Amino acid sequence: MTGAPASAAGGSGATPVRGGKLGAAAVNQASLWNIANLLTMARLVLVPGFVVLLLHNGGYDPAWRSFAWAAFAVAMITDLFDGHLARTYNLVTDFGKIADPIADKAIMGAALICLSYLGDLPWWVTGVILFRELGITLMRFWVIRHGVIPASRGGKMKTLAQGIAVGMYVLALTGPLATLRFWVMALAVVLTVATGLDYVRQAVVLRRQGIAAEKTAVAQEAAEAAEAAETALEGAENEGRAPRSAGTAETASEGARGPGRVSGNRGAAEAER
Repeated sequence: MTGAPASAAGGSGATPVRGGKLGAAAVNQASLWNIANLLTMARLVLVPGFVVLLLHNGGYDPAWRSFAWAAFAVAMITDLFDGHLARTYNLVTDFGKIADPIADKAIMGAALICLSYLGDLPWWVTGVILFRELGITLMRFWVIRHGVIPASRGGKMKTLAQGIAVGMYVLALTGPLATLRFWVMALAVVLTVATGLDYVRQAVVLRRQGIAAEKTAVAQEAAEAAEAAETALEGAENEGRAPRSAGTAETASEGARGPGRVSGNRGAAEAER
């Protein structure tokens, strides 16, 4: 990731100049082209190439399927590294947050659909896995305002099992290895369903907690607003009483001075007489 200029980094003594918006845009554009995002982009580009390799020559040529397996393996490896690099070196961007899950589901979905199209994998397996992945993606948007559910160990095992199983199906395996890949795929399906249900449970709990927290915050804000209004009302009433009190004191003072003045006048009149 390229370093930002001192002015962009908030260095002391920096003064804004004309074209500051352009400079900020250039920094943001440069930050987009980091190694993590490049790996994600490479994985997206690999998807159509993988499909062409897998379906080339009818889809049953062992050599071309080996090339397709190599492309699939590279995509899976980059999937492991781009997220790790982004978190480790602070290379997380909005593009990466959106493109990374799209690239993951694109390569996996393309492989599953092609394998079912070729008759190597039952369509119901493809349907279960894709339904789970798309459903969980939609659920993320459903609860994202309340928080983010971290990846669990079961989810990581699911991803690993899916990658190994699909990779074995991409290769033209026979004999015991063909039997082994069936059981690996069965394990992947079980983990897919189990982790999907667990994710739904966590999402529901998270949403309930978020809604409860929002209600508590709203109630607290309403109580604070009511208290502030009551305080303001009391202040207004106190200000309204102050002039009347002053007037009463002034009247009382005049009343106290009045008898004095009357007595003085009487004394003066008697002196004249």
